[in-house]
Amino acid sequence: MAKLPWLNLTRTVRFGDTDAAGVMHFHQLLRWCHEAWEESLELYGVEADTIFPGCREQERWPDTALPIVHCSANFTKAVHGGDQLLVRLTPQQIDQGCFEVRSQFLLKEQEVANGLIRQLAISAQTRRRCPLPVAISRWIEAAQIGQIREL
Repeated sequence: MAKLPWLNLTRTVRFGDTDAAGVMHFHQLLRWCHEAWEESLELYGVEADTIFPGCREQERWPDTALPIVHCSANFTKAVHGGDQLLVRLTPQQIDQGCFEVRSQFLLKEQEVANGLIRQLAISAQTRRRCPLPVAISRWIEAAQIGQIREL
């Protein structure tokens, strides 16, 4: 079993990610947090269309929706175009139907930014809280023990 490579991702800051001063624009940080989470799910073996409705033409949409109920982002240093960042994800289950993913952005082993996205599981039909999908629970469990498991 592999140790956490699927929760350590890389991103290069592109010109389009920056503002007129040449530093990464604030809204890109939350986008990168969400994209890194999606990528880690894919690397773990969770197909996007089992989690996100409307990803592809689907005969049946997922039974559970995962709306974001809280997010935050912080820059601790300026991030410039061309910087290559390591993105380290740390998911944590809050309760039976809620989890969060913390993202740490490192440049040459120094934290330059961090973000947090918290999501709540709700039934797609009733819109009421429900348990997390099994795939998400397994993904969180695997992250906490540092191993990739077969779903």
